[in-house]
Amino acid sequence: MNAPEVAGAADASRPQRRRRRGRGEQLMVPDAEFTSYYGRPIIKSPTWKVPDVPLYLYLGGAAGTSASLAALADLTGRPALRIVGRYTALGGALVSVGALVHDLGRPTRFLNMLRVIKPTSPLSVGSWILSPFGTLAGIAAASELTGLLPGIGRLAGVGAGLVGPAMTTYTAVLLANTAVPAWHEGYQELPFLFAGSAMAAGGGFGLLATGDVTPARRVAVAGAALELTATAVLERRIGFARKAYTTGRPGMLLKVARAATVAGAAAAVAGGVLGGRRGRLAGIAAGVLLNAGSAATRFGVFDAGMVSAKDPAYTVVPQRERMAAREAAAEREV
Repeated sequence: MNAPEVAGAADASRPQRRRRRGRGEQLMVPDAEFTSYYGRPIIKSPTWKVPDVPLYLYLGGAAGTSASLAALADLTGRPALRIVGRYTALGGALVSVGALVHDLGRPTRFLNMLRVIKPTSPLSVGSWILSPFGTLAGIAAASELTGLLPGIGRLAGVGAGLVGPAMTTYTAVLLANTAVPAWHEGYQELPFLFAGSAMAAGGGFGLLATGDVTPARRVAVAGAALELTATAVLERRIGFARKAYTTGRPGMLLKVARAATVAGAAAAVAGGVLGGRRGRLAGIAAGVLLNAGSAATRFGVFDAGMVSAKDPAYTVVPQRERMAAREAAAEREV
């Protein structure tokens, strides 16, 4: 690279300064160059694997909601819903731990995170949420399977149900706490989006049960509404980072997620209205659609973050916009 090219690359990496003109004239801001020095990413992309981490995000949330639904079903005399909820909670927890361990590379790395707890680290706190949740869910499911120690199984199920809400949202905090632009900019909406997605998925699994599944239907529909609302607010509020969620592979996944979630919520409502065999079939279809939508949402959000980490524009443009806003505010005060 010759000297002019190096100078041009360096200039492109510097913020453009605003130029003050005479009184009554407008201030002109040159168009931003969406590049970084030598065109390299500004931040280091996460090394998390696919499908390990997106699968962990999806199944952990579904497991948390399922455990809470199982505890509620146990207290209100809905045995079929309790059984499905307990088994789903255990299955989701086991696969989540397996995916996390596979992503870390060695089981000892996961165990090392349990040696101490750091309240300032979402990953550390998350490990301490996942471990007791998986243990309690395992005890409850084992009691359900064997019929032994039903009292202890009920206590474990209630404990898992109480930890369940934390399982649905802590992964959103984990993502938003990174420097990845699409995740960090969405720190206000991601917890609500993940909570809604988890409620839709866990409620969807509950709709697969026989008998009275009214609580699962209500949770699924409420979760679908919350997920769709949070996604819409996120895409409207975060400015330039919106592009990561609406274009390319992430945009396609999130469009599929919205379509599946809307269709699943409609099928869930129809199942409650129809009743009988047709209502049962509608409930099964709703469960499949809602879980497909929840999984697509997690994969879409994950992909959006990775796209924004690799493209320097997602870091440079918001920085320049904030700088321009500060300079404009300072000029108004003069």
